[in-house]
Amino acid sequence: MGGIYIAKYKVEISGIDTNNIKVLSNKEMKVLFKKMHEGDLFARDLLVEGNLKLVLSILKRFNNRGENMDDLFQIGCVGLLKAIDNFSLEHDVKFSTYAVPMILGEVRRYLRDNNSIRVSRSLKDIAYRSLKYKEEYLLKNGREATIEEIANYLDLKPFDIVNSLESLREPISMFEPIYSDGGDTIYLADQLEDKKENSEIFSNRIAIEEAISKLDSREKYILDERFIIGKTQMEIADELCISQAQVSRIEKGAIKQLKKVLK
Repeated sequence: MGGIYIAKYKVEISGIDTNNIKVLSNKEMKVLFKKMHEGDLFARDLLVEGNLKLVLSILKRFNNRGENMDDLFQIGCVGLLKAIDNFSLEHDVKFSTYAVPMILGEVRRYLRDNNSIRVSRSLKDIAYRSLKYKEEYLLKNGREATIEEIANYLDLKPFDIVNSLESLREPISMFEPIYSDGGDTIYLADQLEDKKENSEIFSNRIAIEEAISKLDSREKYILDERFIIGKTQMEIADELCISQAQVSRIEKGAIKQLKKVLK
């Protein structure tokens, strides 16, 4: 899918400014999903193209980690395709809310499978000696040896035994299913609290970015100058050579539009 460059505020694919990529409204997506479910493959293509910014927004979380962003973009698109193919209009959620965990899951699964955890040789040696003793102990005594018994035999601390055995475990994805009763599936991530940024906050941020992308350049500029830079309406009016009343009207209109999209 070409090379990718991700900056703090700008994302490019093969040198194309993705600000020009169409972002679909919820109404447009509903129409396309209906067509897709009726067999229209072109509608599916439009859904993919109209949600590429969602993938790119998610990839910003993995920027500056030394990963190949071109690969991550392609993996993210795999997650997007899965989300599109499995999404139903009967779901009482926005498509972006449904798709974010699936896209994140694909990217994290890729990172897990292609960035194996390196375990030191000494730790592996302790683990294999522990397993060997456990097997011998079981054959001799008819039960498994406790951690303390293994530690005593190897003349090590119990912590070292536990740590070495844990090092042999395969890491699992945060989106690994841990329960399903035929309805909603519960994933490992559902049982974990992310104090820095939970999935709800992240989903809200994605929704806000999508809403802001629908504003025109002057609306974006005024909101940035007012609420990011902290300028007064009069200062912005002088810069744009318009009246303060016009700035106020544009600002209120932009905020009203954001609220409408985020409902």
